[in-house]
Amino acid sequence: MRLIPLLLAACLALPVQAEGFITRLLNKPVPGGVAVIDLGTGAAAPSVRFQDKPVLVIHEDGQRWIAIVGLPLTTQAGPQQVEVDGRPGPGFQVGSRDYAEQRITLKNKEQVNPSPANLKRIERELAEQTRAYRQFSPRQPSNLLFDKPVEGPLSSPFGLRRFFNGEERNPHSGLDFAAKQGTPVKAPAAGRVILIGDYFFNGKTVFLDHGQGLISMFCHLSQIDVKLGEELPRGGVLGQVGASGRATGPHLHWNLSLNDARIDPAIFIGAFKP
Repeated sequence: MRLIPLLLAACLALPVQAEGFITRLLNKPVPGGVAVIDLGTGAAAPSVRFQDKPVLVIHEDGQRWIAIVGLPLTTQAGPQQVEVDGRPGPGFQVGSRDYAEQRITLKNKEQVNPSPANLKRIERELAEQTRAYRQFSPRQPSNLLFDKPVEGPLSSPFGLRRFFNGEERNPHSGLDFAAKQGTPVKAPAAGRVILIGDYFFNGKTVFLDHGQGLISMFCHLSQIDVKLGEELPRGGVLGQVGASGRATGPHLHWNLSLNDARIDPAIFIGAFKP
């Protein structure tokens, strides 16, 4: 007879709403990670902002609205809050995460301390890429469990503190995949090509808009195989692996940005390691 009270107590201990697949996959609330926030079961999608940037909102499992918030590497551990429909919304807790160091030696000193002329070029290119990251299209992402964009092992994880020739520079803002020159690079999910360039640091580069502020950047390509405005299906080839820009050898660097925050792409391919 004691079994019934024990079962009842176990049921009462369960959450009222079990987490959906997307929440389990993506909710990694650390600097450089993602926070998934329950917004309830209203009839219409709420409008959500974080740090004054619009946020991706989807209807999970057809039951409840959730906000999927990108957390910049600069996010402080502790309580944070989103804005919903112009008012203070749910709060959430950001944990801490430590990132390792990476030391790289470059023969081309200009890629460590650029000349004034190249600094002006870098500023122009940064502004162009920042505008692309800040685009927020109304389209819903076709999928939030992404494919790896290239076949090959991960060679450098997200968030590394980077030192070039002993001098500290910005943290590593994406994932590096080791792959041979000319290896096809594929769209990890459907998207529209919103920017193509050949940049000082990133080399030949393609930006894909997956929808609602979820943006992929692929750089150091040897060849670009798409045109501006082109719609790419999941698995569509966008270019080939190379070593253009600031690179010590052929590899793919993949950035993923959400509400203009560079986040760990490993989260979206099920490879996140705390």
